[in-house]
Amino acid sequence: MMRNIPLVDLKAGFKPVKDEVMKAIEDVLSGMNLCLGPNCQALENEFALYCNTKYAIGVGSGTEAIQFALLACGVKEGDEVITSPHTFFATAEAVAAIGAKPVFIDIDPLTYTLDPEGIEKKVTGKTKAIIPVHMYGQAADMKPIMEISKKYGIPVIEDACQAHGALYKGKKAGSLGDAGCFSFYFTKNLGGYGEGGMVTTNNDEIAETIKLYRNHGHRSKYEHAVFGYNGRLDEIQAAILRIKLKYLDEYNTKRREIAKQYTLLLQNTPLLLPEEAEDRKHVYHLYVVRSKKRDALQEYLNNKGVGTGIHYKTPIHLQEAARNLGYKKSDFPEVESACSEILSIPIYPELEQDSQAYVAEKIEDFYGNRF
Repeated sequence: MMRNIPLVDLKAGFKPVKDEVMKAIEDVLSGMNLCLGPNCQALENEFALYCNTKYAIGVGSGTEAIQFALLACGVKEGDEVITSPHTFFATAEAVAAIGAKPVFIDIDPLTYTLDPEGIEKKVTGKTKAIIPVHMYGQAADMKPIMEISKKYGIPVIEDACQAHGALYKGKKAGSLGDAGCFSFYFTKNLGGYGEGGMVTTNNDEIAETIKLYRNHGHRSKYEHAVFGYNGRLDEIQAAILRIKLKYLDEYNTKRREIAKQYTLLLQNTPLLLPEEAEDRKHVYHLYVVRSKKRDALQEYLNNKGVGTGIHYKTPIHLQEAARNLGYKKSDFPEVESACSEILSIPIYPELEQDSQAYVAEKIEDFYGNRF
């Protein structure tokens, strides 16, 4: 019997927290303190405590988090920023938005994160930041990246938008570089019911600068220190996120349990399964497999009621928007190989065992019946 199993089930995630969320929204609307109010301030304190950083500054999205962090680290028009072409487009978009140039390097094929060995070759006098992306819920290899940062005096801005609660050598994502950037988009491990983002840092100057940029450069009433942006975290989203933050570790534990079960169920298929580096704790924002027959497998699963996704099908260096950067096909073979084979299958804390077994069964059927 065919079932319908979505890639992400937002309705299932809402049910357990519905009463708390609806009360929180009502409380916000009753007080009508809608901008940078008590919930935003409390969430900033609670998230900083969670990440073990001195500051957390709420902003309007993960994209703004990266953009404001770049500005706060002194990146300007004409500067270069080293990052990965295998990430959501917003990583490079934030660089381009301030007039800087994204400079790409290839990835580690097992973790899908920035390959540290490629960084130093791309450092020039124009390099003003490095953005390692913590992909799919697993942190990049930060130790060698931070060594390069120290050697050349280049700030490191973590794109932790997919890695809420992930660990690297026992330290939280977002606490490892000069700044950490998070998205609270509704599909994330910690997601609201709209848009939102956060920047974490231990640097006083970075924190104060981001507070200026997110709020029109506002320093005091009618006094503006810089030409800033409208990039504030919504008070209703902050109230919702405070509730969901309480359950984040529990949700991440469930994701890890589901990932472990998938790895057991799929071990005899031809799929290349995700690997957790020994010095890291993966929080499985996505469970990404690789198949030489990816497109056929995706079509088969979709026809059997199994939701799938591709994160991401076209690497940034081959996007139309990036044409002026001068890259071509074959420049980053590991990224391009991964993008032709990766497939995301359903994973969320509420995914039931029988649904997971169904997904695995249909994958086995595909290989047994077709190849």
